Amino acid sequence: MSSSGETKPANRSLLRRLKTFTKPGPGKRARHLRSALGLMAVVVLAVWIFGTESQGEHFGWWSVAPPIVAIVLAFWTREVVSSLFAGILLGGLIVGEINLVQAYMIPSIGSESFALILLVYLWALGGLIGIWTRTGGAETFALWAGRRFVKGPRSAKLFTWVMGLIFHQGGTISTILTGATVRPVSDKHRVSHEEFSYVVDSTASPAATLIPFNVWPFYVGGLVIGTIPLFETQMDGVTFFFASIGYNFYALFAILITFLFAVEKLPFIPGKKMRLAIRRAREEGALDRPGAIPMASEELSRQRIPDGYRSGLIDFLGPIGTLLGVAILPYLYTYYILGNTDSPTLLVAEAFVLAVLAGIGIAVAKGMSLRHAMDGFIDGCKGVTIGAVILALAVTLKEVTDTLGTAPFVVEQLGDILTPVFLPGILMGLCMLIAFSTGTSWGTFAVVFPVAMPLAWAVQPDPFFISLCFSSVVGGAVFGDQCSPISDTTILSSLATGSDLMDHVTSQFPLALLAGILSVIAYALAVLLFV
Repeated sequence: MSSSGETKPANRSLLRRLKTFTKPGPGKRARHLRSALGLMAVVVLAVWIFGTESQGEHFGWWSVAPPIVAIVLAFWTREVVSSLFAGILLGGLIVGEINLVQAYMIPSIGSESFALILLVYLWALGGLIGIWTRTGGAETFALWAGRRFVKGPRSAKLFTWVMGLIFHQGGTISTILTGATVRPVSDKHRVSHEEFSYVVDSTASPAATLIPFNVWPFYVGGLVIGTIPLFETQMDGVTFFFASIGYNFYALFAILITFLFAVEKLPFIPGKKMRLAIRRAREEGALDRPGAIPMASEELSRQRIPDGYRSGLIDFLGPIGTLLGVAILPYLYTYYILGNTDSPTLLVAEAFVLAVLAGIGIAVAKGMSLRHAMDGFIDGCKGVTIGAVILALAVTLKEVTDTLGTAPFVVEQLGDILTPVFLPGILMGLCMLIAFSTGTSWGTFAVVFPVAMPLAWAVQPDPFFISLCFSSVVGGAVFGDQCSPISDTTILSSLATGSDLMDHVTSQFPLALLAGILSVIAYALAVLLFV
């Protein structure tokens, strides 16, 4: 936009094309709704006519119906909440469980894992960002960093990429820390939220598997114990995780492509939506497409610093330093100094809560009233309400897919087409499909590793070949988790960056798919040349 508020003449046609392409009119929305209701009606009628019956671990092809319906509706209608609920409802009909609240919602939402999500990834995240809207801490850091490093959109994206590698403790943690830290810088330099959320998401779980000084190796190590002779103990699996990092082709390609994208040296940008987003942001200054529904509300982006309060770097570095210090130092001390490699201390939840308390304490110590500080915290919590609703439905749908045996069914169906030469690539594709359908990489690990490792050992009992298969499972699960609209990492990436969820999903998918295709090719070449 020009300074007078008029649209630049040269950009009017682009804006009209963007509106036509991205914002369906009332008639189109009504058609989408009717089509979605029609699809649900057809599926429900099929359940009623043909019936469903458990086949041991799964319900046959009905096992994949709920996640497929949820994902198709999410892409079709661009409305995630109702799409997730439709998948849950369909799952209940297939199993014959009408009381969805008692059967699925309460067990999922009332679980310890969801309580951790609420406490850490929603309340603590939203509360901390809300406090920064009162203290100006993040904005002060953004201005400080911008003067020294960020000079425009390209350096802003590169700064995001670097922060994603620094905050490598885990997919969800990385998205929150990177998004919250860099968003003021990114917004200031007119980086579209599609670009921003892609860089944040693509340097989250991929970085966590390449710089695995976190809980990932220990989780996977526990899953592969006893599956083949190489894995007699958990530490054998942990050691193998580190040894296979160089063969995690998806993570390597994802990080490389994201870097080239950030510095704008990628030979071409796959996907029309990302190209349009870049042009829109640079030419129009619009960070979101017309009609987008950003995951972060106004409470998380509007600065409301009290009169007389002087913002400083301590307002940002104090809470962030507390978070990183409490999360990382005990882990490093117990792992490297005490030698407790089986269960090193990892205080993630405690770190986030203490970071919020540090932010409030610093603000009050500098003269802000406790009421103003707490108002910021509460506004921040309100700002992530939509994220809480979507995550609640996403974990409930995961409970449904567990009951239906979605993952075991997919493994069973694809098991007959696994061939020795292309086994790593096929395992990666299998994990892509399962993680995309279920929205969880760790859940995919739990299902696939106990099957994939004995299969790989039977095909070729060679450590190098096992490394290829091992890393292909890790990479494929990370790809599916990163791209799935029902994944907590995807949702939190949109939340932390203020992006529309489906805009983030559809614009990043072609770039992630490019890394996935290159990875499958690399595995095939590695097997043909070296096995």
